[in-house]
Amino acid sequence: MEAVAELSAIKESLRSIMSDLSLRGTVILASEGFNSTVSGLPENVGRFVEEAEALLKTKLVYKSSFHDELPFKRIKIKIKKEIVTLRKDVDLSLGRGTHVDAKGWNELLADPETLVLDTRNDYEFRTGTFENAVNPCTEKFNDLPAFVEKNLDPASHKKIAMFCTGGIRCEKFAPYVKGLGFKNVYQLEGGILKYLKDVNPEDSLWKGECFVFDERISVSESLEKGSLDDFSQANGK
Repeated sequence: MEAVAELSAIKESLRSIMSDLSLRGTVILASEGFNSTVSGLPENVGRFVEEAEALLKTKLVYKSSFHDELPFKRIKIKIKKEIVTLRKDVDLSLGRGTHVDAKGWNELLADPETLVLDTRNDYEFRTGTFENAVNPCTEKFNDLPAFVEKNLDPASHKKIAMFCTGGIRCEKFAPYVKGLGFKNVYQLEGGILKYLKDVNPEDSLWKGECFVFDERISVSESLEKGSLDDFSQANGK
C-alpha cells in the first residue's frame, strides 16, 4: 500500500465515491493493505468495486450477501497502523500455501490430528462456530498470541486449521503461527462467509449463526439476517 499522505488522499477519494453512489459502510486503510464492508444497491456496489480497483490499482476479492435494508448507517473510512490489530511483527509471506477451500476444510476437520482454532472473539464463537473448534475465549484479536503461547506446542500440535469471519484475521495470524515453528498451518480461504456460500448445506460443518459487524448482528447459514441476540453487548464491546 501507500505512505500515510497517499492513504489520506485515497481516503477522501473513497469517501467521495461512496457518497456519490449512496453507499454506507466501513473501509480500513493501512500500509499493509485494506479491508471494507459496504452496502447499497447491487449496481452501485458493483460500480464501487470497479472504481475502488482503479483507485487502489489492484483486483478486489469480495463476497456478497443480501438484505432488504442498509445494515450500515454511515460512511466510515479509517487509516490505521494495522488492518486488524495484532501488535506483532509478521512475515506475511509465510502465509503462502496455507489457504484451503470449503472441500479441503471439511477434510481437515475430519482429521483427528487437526486442532481447529477459532481466531474470533468469545462473543462471536458463542453465536456460532465449526464442529470441535477451540474457543480461545479472547476479548480482542491481540489476546490470541498469548493463548497460543500458553496452550499450543509445535511438537504436539501437528496440524492447526484456523478460521475467522471473512478471512482477514487469518491472513495475519496464519503466518504469525508459522513463524512460531508450527509447520502445518491452514486457514479457511475467504472465511466463514465464503464457506457458507460455497458449501452444500448437507456437507456443512458449521453450527449456529455467524456474527457480523453491522446492524444485522448475525447471518444464518443461508447468509440471511440471523435471529440470535447480540452477545457482544454482554462482553462490553
